[in-house]
Amino acid sequence: MARYYVLLGPPGAGKGTQAKIVTDALKLSHISSGDIFRENLSKQTELGKLAQSYMNRGELVPDDLTISMIRDRLQKPDCINGAFLDGFPRTPAQAEALDKMLKENGNEVLAVPLITVPVDVILERMTGRLSCKDGGHVYHIKYNPPKVVGVCDIDGSELYQREDDKKETVQKRIEVYDRQTTPLIEYYQKQGKLVEVDGSQAITDVTACLLKALSGK
Repeated sequence: MARYYVLLGPPGAGKGTQAKIVTDALKLSHISSGDIFRENLSKQTELGKLAQSYMNRGELVPDDLTISMIRDRLQKPDCINGAFLDGFPRTPAQAEALDKMLKENGNEVLAVPLITVPVDVILERMTGRLSCKDGGHVYHIKYNPPKVVGVCDIDGSELYQREDDKKETVQKRIEVYDRQTTPLIEYYQKQGKLVEVDGSQAITDVTACLLKALSGK
């Protein structure tokens, strides 16, 4: 049986970093819903064109179209042994569709790791980020400061704080995440598949906890 996992966690929890490390360790494909959308849009696939038509009208892309993109991606050869899903599902309805999709081939979501991080830690991580205007190099006021305040070490360009990293924006993203994801967390809790991992630890410690939580599942 193939192995499928769904990764959950708030913005700033380090999901992208952990997904790459864990999928390499488990030899599974990292399936990011954002990457799938970008690929379909850039390649102008039939699904991509359809999604673009909704976006051009300022409408949300319907669930059935998103699910079709996921189904198409999971049928690729690199997913034969399973996959680590990140960014999908986002709602109980999408989770039910995924369960149904996997069941068709005798598979299921085996575990759902939830990376938990206190709000104050997320705010410190995200609001401390700085980007350089020319090359997009990223720094952090506390964890990776530039040698000269406000200046990129690599190309000498000015450092600035992106709108996404401003406190008000980050707080709003966390609120939206909590509101949207709570029903999904409850869905997987009822299935007994949710596994909480403390994301405020060092990256290597979070990885170790994730791998331990998924071992044997």
